[in-house]
Amino acid sequence: MALLIHQYSCTGYVFVFLCLSAIMHTVSPVTHYSVPEEMEEGSVVANLAIDLGLDVKTLNKRKMRVDLVGNKKYIDINKDTGELFMQERIDREVLCPLKTTTCFLRLDATIENPIRMFNIEVEITDINDNAPHFRRGTMHLDISESSPVGERFSLNNAADPDVGTNSVNNYHLSSSEHFSIEIQTGRDGTKFADLILKKALDREQQAVHNLILTAVDGGVPTRTGTASIIVRVLDVNDNAPSFDKDKYIIDVMENSPIGSLVIQLNATDLDEGSNSDIIYSYSLYTSERTQQVFNLNPENGEIRVKEMINYEDCILYEMEVIASDKGPNSLTGQCKLTMQVADMNDNHPEISIKSFQSPIKENIELDTVIAVVSVSDKDSGDNGVVDLHIPDNMPFKLRESSDNYYELVVSEPLDRERVPEYDITFTVTDRGSPPLSDNETMTLELLDVNDNVPQFPQSFYTIRVEENNAPGALLSSPTAFDPDLHENQYLVYFILEREIANTSMSMLFSINPENGNLYALKTFDYEIEKEFLFHIEARDSGSPPLSSNVTVHIIIVDQNDNAPVIVSPWRAHGSVVEEKIPRSTDKGSLVSKVIALDTDSVHNSRITYQFLQVTDATLFSLDQYNGEIRTMRMFSYRDPRHQRLVVVAKDNGQPALSATVTIKLSTVETAVKAYSDMTEVPLEYDIFSDLNLYLVIGLGSVSFLLLITILVTIVIKCQKPKPSKAAPPCRNSVISEGNSSIADSTLVSNDAYWYSMFLAETRKGKMVVRQPVPKGSRYIVSSLPRGTGLTDTSGSAASTLQYPK
Repeated sequence: MALLIHQYSCTGYVFVFLCLSAIMHTVSPVTHYSVPEEMEEGSVVANLAIDLGLDVKTLNKRKMRVDLVGNKKYIDINKDTGELFMQERIDREVLCPLKTTTCFLRLDATIENPIRMFNIEVEITDINDNAPHFRRGTMHLDISESSPVGERFSLNNAADPDVGTNSVNNYHLSSSEHFSIEIQTGRDGTKFADLILKKALDREQQAVHNLILTAVDGGVPTRTGTASIIVRVLDVNDNAPSFDKDKYIIDVMENSPIGSLVIQLNATDLDEGSNSDIIYSYSLYTSERTQQVFNLNPENGEIRVKEMINYEDCILYEMEVIASDKGPNSLTGQCKLTMQVADMNDNHPEISIKSFQSPIKENIELDTVIAVVSVSDKDSGDNGVVDLHIPDNMPFKLRESSDNYYELVVSEPLDRERVPEYDITFTVTDRGSPPLSDNETMTLELLDVNDNVPQFPQSFYTIRVEENNAPGALLSSPTAFDPDLHENQYLVYFILEREIANTSMSMLFSINPENGNLYALKTFDYEIEKEFLFHIEARDSGSPPLSSNVTVHIIIVDQNDNAPVIVSPWRAHGSVVEEKIPRSTDKGSLVSKVIALDTDSVHNSRITYQFLQVTDATLFSLDQYNGEIRTMRMFSYRDPRHQRLVVVAKDNGQPALSATVTIKLSTVETAVKAYSDMTEVPLEYDIFSDLNLYLVIGLGSVSFLLLITILVTIVIKCQKPKPSKAAPPCRNSVISEGNSSIADSTLVSNDAYWYSMFLAETRKGKMVVRQPVPKGSRYIVSSLPRGTGLTDTSGSAASTLQYPK
């Protein structure tokens, strides 16, 4: 039994092989392979079994294996095929970090029955998988602008983990007119670059240069790495201070305040730091007098007034100022200044009012002189030339009469009522720089003239007065206004005389001459007088007096002061109207019609009718608008023979007024006596006409009814007609008492035609008056024209229809 220990060492790796053998031990020669780094896992390196001449089928049985290298197993063997394959990716820069030219991976393969050991050497070749890189991404260099051309400056080199041609091969510099690079190779083969100054630097033109250094390797494809180079140019005192101008000409006003700034000089130095700090000073060419009058600030170059400047003492100052920098070798610059003293406008112009006329009348003529003014100025040149003016918005103008004398004249018409007085400011200004001025204000008063007529605020007054007013009541105050003053403003009021219906306005109205209060002298009745139209005059007390007038329209407003008057059926005061009606009257038959008139206005005269009392409310109906009383049903034997109806006619006023009429109806069973003849005299009325027409018709109707009543009474007294033979019984016949003069409630007929004719005449608004005719073998229906009197029925122009009895 023997123990063999073999130790092999290569580039830091130690392989220890133990071999226990009870028989002959055999070591095969080294088998060499070469693979690139970064092969993918599973890639086949070679078929070891074939290369060693082993039977592939016995590899599993003979337990063939590959020993580990370190603690990583980069390559293993497939016991089924005998192939070596990549177990893990290999990074050559990690496996051989010392950048040797060659890098090997050594393995030991073992097989049993019999035991044999094989030495395997795998060379790992380099690929260009790493780019060059600089240890510092930015390099800073400070180079003096006085550095000579060709001076060399070292730069940091780039590193590349790869070897051979894959390592850093070259350097490139970005485009620059001042710098270039030179490639150097070290003893170990490392390449580095030096920065070469190829053109002189000027900090004042470019203080900083930014460059890019690129390192390139020799692999395929090539890889690069970059670094920034910032070159800061250091300043040297190579620039002298310079002023904005070589010569300055400055105007200085005399009497300039002490300490006032004349000019601030500005010298610039293109250097930096202490090389650009500047100090200002007077040169030896500047006189002591100039240095006494003007002070120069050495730090900022301000020149200020040190003493009072007088134009009469000196009109011109000259000086030279030097600007020096603070560099090691101080450089200087200079400029010349000329101070021209300008005469100052230090005398104010003067104004003098020679004459001034105030007050003046407002109707003064145009171009009238109202003031004379003189002006002066002690200065000379433009400072002594003066201009005089007044405000532009005044109705006056200045007119130059002679040197420095001016007249103030009226240029526009004056109106005291618009502007009662003027504050006229005379302003005199010289033409100096800056100009000086003076002013004086005079007050011009205007006297009033009577040039304004009185004005009423309205051109037309409409005054509403309720009727039944109290005499002396105040109706209105149409007051006028006169913008004049004193006696031109005092107004007196008059009513211009005008007669209405032979009545003077002064009899109806009165006006207070001092304040224009208008009063009523009487009580007005709407039913008699509805409106008045007249004029009021307002006259001032000027000389000559002026006046104006205004139209006044008085409207009398109606009050509900007239109660309705029942004109049909007519009856004596307090008497009862008695009517007869057959018991056989049909339902809906006209029994009677109540007509009432109201002389008030349309609104107050609208009349409605209603039952105040009725014996049987189920037997009769009353139309509230036209006053027709009709049967609601036929009479029965239970109905009483006498029916009492009380009808009230009510107007639309507030409060409402009313009138009543009592109608006593008697029902008869037998034939009705018929009057021999009767004459119907119609009278038209219109309840719903306009206000004026209705009042005229209402008054006429009342007068007409009164006249008819008297005539009928006289006729009845003078004539006693014999009763005619009884007419045959006729349905729907109505007989009124002999003293009834209104046929609206009376129907006398022997056929249906009479009834329909009565209704037609009633709807036309006509009142039918019945008169008996002696020896009445027939009766007459007359239609009289409107306005026909009833004093003589036989003589009226009427159309007559004769019906036999």
